[in-house]
Amino acid sequence: MPERACGRDLRGAIGAMGKDMVTSAGGSGEAGGALASFRHRDFRLLWSGAFVSNVGTWIHNTALLWFVKETTGTNTWVGAVNMASFLPLFLLVLWSGSLADRLDRRKMIIATQSAMMLGALGMGLCLRAGLSSMGAIIPLTAAMGLAFVFNFPAWRSIIPDLVPPRDMLNGIALDAAQFNLARCVGPLLGALVLNLWGAETAFYVNAASFLAVLAALLLLRTKTPPVGKAGATGSHILEVLRLAAGEGWARNQLLLLGVMSFFGLSFLVLLPGLSRDVLMRGSGGYGALLSAIGAGAAVGAPLVTLLRRRLPERAIIKASAVVVGLALLGVAVCRVFWLCVVLSVILGTSSLMMSAAINTVLQARVGREMRGRIMSLYILVFQGLYPLGGMFLGFMSDRITIPWTLVLGGSVCTAAGLTVVLFPSLLRHAVTSARDTQGA
Repeated sequence: MPERACGRDLRGAIGAMGKDMVTSAGGSGEAGGALASFRHRDFRLLWSGAFVSNVGTWIHNTALLWFVKETTGTNTWVGAVNMASFLPLFLLVLWSGSLADRLDRRKMIIATQSAMMLGALGMGLCLRAGLSSMGAIIPLTAAMGLAFVFNFPAWRSIIPDLVPPRDMLNGIALDAAQFNLARCVGPLLGALVLNLWGAETAFYVNAASFLAVLAALLLLRTKTPPVGKAGATGSHILEVLRLAAGEGWARNQLLLLGVMSFFGLSFLVLLPGLSRDVLMRGSGGYGALLSAIGAGAAVGAPLVTLLRRRLPERAIIKASAVVVGLALLGVAVCRVFWLCVVLSVILGTSSLMMSAAINTVLQARVGREMRGRIMSLYILVFQGLYPLGGMFLGFMSDRITIPWTLVLGGSVCTAAGLTVVLFPSLLRHAVTSARDTQGA
């Protein structure tokens, strides 16, 4: 659809539903401070439990990717194991998003978190039994990924239920921040656990960490009843696909996110090789780089909330996309470890700001009855293309070296960011409030 025609259609839609949209996005009232969502008891509770659990997840992931690299010696296998974790996304995430709109989200999250806990426990037991081949690791990783697929849309769409509309961006950003703050702490602990006790212990620690988030979920007071319409799953999914394809504010954001995820954010699979083979720093350096990305994302959460007071979401998305690309190019040419750590902090900050702003626009522009499905599309693009990009970057790095692969990814991301800067109409309507649709 031509952008001009799409713009006319969207302005007409805004005119018809302006009041509802502004209410959904937080209205004209002022949003709270950088930590506003912590005023709400259930958000604090879930944030704390999720943080403990995600520390365990990053201990697990750090140990897993390093274990695969040490066992096989290739980046391609690292990418393959990473992809096994996310492969179920391509097959089932749209269905899981539909279920998140038709089932009790809290109960759905409890069930899937329990399944992931059992998967982590099973992986530790496999290593204890001497089953450490990729034939054992990949199926268990895929099983945990299957549970994750049904967890993530429900998790993403439950956050706006725990805070008032005016704090939606802050709640989404802080939720992303706790995941990334865990990514700051978890890899350091993961490297420590690896060096002292090995990967098996790291998997047991992850299994135990799920108890914290399960306890928080059981203590929530907020009701999360299903609100989606009854009917066939296919028509339920087609409803959100038609919205995403027909509305430029959704389509263009998802396209940008897909490019950034495939060529940029998937560079995480190269970190073990970057640390070991380029920077000569071993598992400790790998953990430090992962932690730096997480620290940057933790900074990005309050920063994106503060910037939103002065700038529309589209401006945040444009600037952060360009910064992601430039930072990747910086990592590609850098050979000084501390400078790579600084660049990793910048990558974490900019990627969090971009993804949180896109997430917020997508959720604010639809009603609660469609948030599970719009989040399933977000996850399909963001998390679904990430492992494919990881496979691609891993394959390329084994042939043209890790630095040149980072040059490729950084160049594509920079070009994508500059495209939305130079052609403002592409993201003109990527905002949560009708008053921000004017201008570039």
